[in-house]
Amino acid sequence: MSVYAVDPRLSRFDPLERIFFYDDFDEGIHGWSELIGNYEHTLDSMLPEYSDMRPPMLSNLTMWDTGTAGSMEGTYALKLASRARAGSLATSIKRQTFRVRGQIQLECYFTFKPEASELRLSLNDVRAFGILFDLQDGMNPEYRWMPHLRYLNAQGDDMVNRWQMKGETRAFHNIGDTGETVSHFHLGPENWEFIDAPTQTLAYNEIATKMNWHYLRVNVDLQSRRFLGFQCNDLVYAGPPLKHISIPAMPNLNCMLNTAFWVETNRDKRAFLYLDSVLLSGEF
Repeated sequence: MSVYAVDPRLSRFDPLERIFFYDDFDEGIHGWSELIGNYEHTLDSMLPEYSDMRPPMLSNLTMWDTGTAGSMEGTYALKLASRARAGSLATSIKRQTFRVRGQIQLECYFTFKPEASELRLSLNDVRAFGILFDLQDGMNPEYRWMPHLRYLNAQGDDMVNRWQMKGETRAFHNIGDTGETVSHFHLGPENWEFIDAPTQTLAYNEIATKMNWHYLRVNVDLQSRRFLGFQCNDLVYAGPPLKHISIPAMPNLNCMLNTAFWVETNRDKRAFLYLDSVLLSGEF
């Protein structure tokens, strides 16, 4: 029996050999912060796409009709909330480094909803949500690379319900006038590709204030720079490695191991992504 099986909080996960971090948001925000753009001398030098992203917050999931539900296991969840403007993004990132280039695995329990500002189902009001890693080699680094996984819930009036990956990013821009800072926006609508996996309709329930929690697992190999696969509820993708963004290594980012979540709205209405808990484990 795994040592984790006797822990009621960890037994719902399947971690690898060692746990990097386990964040239960009943205990606080655990270092998750807003993903902001690079700037130099003035905030006006930031790329415009980064200038109005929303930071994460803690939420006890209070709804006007159902009351306070709390998180899946406890009271508080990490909440990402976009602006009430179609295409607006909210992001949250946790920044750390690794000590061995081995396999890593992220697991979490999440749910997503639009703001319940209308007495209607609002099934296609959330456009997408996703997770990404921002990684760079350690000693004498060659590459910075960024696996992206996105669930495209809806596009316009059409339901899509499919998972996507991303293999290219936009061009880099110099920030400021010293030549020390660059930036690129990698969460734009371009270059997303559908993964060769079935359509997956995630439980949404009958009204916009009912929450159903989902399990997500993502696997990456730091040594071989491979995006290995993922699982969401009963959908398991274990086919050929998925595409990821790959760019030359950059200064000051050695051993970078950043993890980020985001949510995007499809309407002029806020979109919410909630995380009950997040666990990152590895083999090293």
